[in-house]
Amino acid sequence: MKKGQIYTGIVSKVSFPDKGVVVCAEEDENGKTEYEVSVKGVLPGQKVTLRITKKKNKKIEGRLLEVNEKSPLEGSIIRCKHFGACGGCSYLSMPYENQKTLKLSQVKELLSQTVSQDVLQKMEILNGPTEGYRNKMEFTFGDEYKDGPLSLGMHKKNSFYDIVNLADCRIVPKDMNAIRIATLEFMKGIDGITYYNRNNHNGHLRHLVVRRSTFNGQIMVNLVTTSSFTTDFGKKILEDYRDHLMKLQLEGIISGILHTVNDSVADTVAADSIELLYGKDFITERLLGLDFKITPFSFFQTNSKGAEVLYEKVREYAGNINGKAIFDLYSGTGTIAQILSPVAKEVVGVEIVREAVEAAKVNAGLNGITNCRFIADDVLKALDDIEEKPDMIILDPPRDGVNPKALVKILSYGVDDIVYISCKPTSLARDLEIFNENGYSVKEACCVDMFPGTVHVETVVLMSKVNTVKG
Repeated sequence: MKKGQIYTGIVSKVSFPDKGVVVCAEEDENGKTEYEVSVKGVLPGQKVTLRITKKKNKKIEGRLLEVNEKSPLEGSIIRCKHFGACGGCSYLSMPYENQKTLKLSQVKELLSQTVSQDVLQKMEILNGPTEGYRNKMEFTFGDEYKDGPLSLGMHKKNSFYDIVNLADCRIVPKDMNAIRIATLEFMKGIDGITYYNRNNHNGHLRHLVVRRSTFNGQIMVNLVTTSSFTTDFGKKILEDYRDHLMKLQLEGIISGILHTVNDSVADTVAADSIELLYGKDFITERLLGLDFKITPFSFFQTNSKGAEVLYEKVREYAGNINGKAIFDLYSGTGTIAQILSPVAKEVVGVEIVREAVEAAKVNAGLNGITNCRFIADDVLKALDDIEEKPDMIILDPPRDGVNPKALVKILSYGVDDIVYISCKPTSLARDLEIFNENGYSVKEACCVDMFPGTVHVETVVLMSKVNTVKG
């Protein structure tokens, strides 16, 4: 096999996250030789054509060119007409039960070296709604092809530049689709307006961010542009845009319209400044009977109903915490801390993002919670400064998992039980090896599908201290 060559083969397996293995055969005078090629964007059982993109030692990578035969896991109906072109979803061609089965099997495979077969056999995957579930969506301005007309949507699959116009995205509420369409139509009607070009760093429009409360239907619209919109040219457009949105017939209610200026060269939603064009600069959401204030850049689970399923499982795994001191590490906006607070003695949340900590304090005040304390600091440093000792630890780290040095400090407490919530099971599997080596065993494990249609899945495990330490 050489770089650039094209082969056809069968997908033998797909590991998390979206790592397919395609078995390709090559024949010569010495007979038939089979190779395993790593390819993204495939499903088990598909027959595909690929191009070799990298070969180093025994590791071979390829790029998907065409699906020649469908997987037995796929259905006859795909409910999104953008599937295959849009880079947002990868599993929509499978009936939902098959999506869940595949995700659960991927997580079980990753945890098989650190979790007992008894626990794995009982492991299940739970979910909330499967369509229209996102409470936040970031749309990007661009064009569908080079020098094409203005577009607003998601990046095309395997493309850094091209944008798919999403006429009817299946994973967002109808209101978000309506606001996206109205925004694009309005902006296309203005002479001289362009999208921000990441090559030459010129242009006006960057992103449209829409948040919608599942609980009360409040909608916050945030138009992100370059500083070119702070001129008289932009100010008039913003006023007309605000009025245009307010005329829309929506299921929910627009409670706030904002304009964010971002001149960063990075293709991320960031803020040099924020201007309120209408209403309030926040919405409120309710989870498990608690209210949460969500500001433009607050971190909050993007699937509210799915989050309730997740947090119910965390509460179940935490068990009887009456009178106990809980450390909620990587606490974000303090959602888990506040859900556990009614029966805990005290919950101490630690989060490095200061804005998230301030939001946690505000939300605790909204809910009349007085036994939660939130610290804005890196977990590694904060644990040196906290005088209290926990009875239980909750871990909800970012995708890369727990900092190895922080892991040492967490283990030093020797608490009986630890609940670990992971958005990346590969990181969880790595960290569980360390916990196992230090005398912890997984007693319960569960997946929660917070992102139907995509490759992502949340995993929750309960670890308990055992008497015998390995080694």
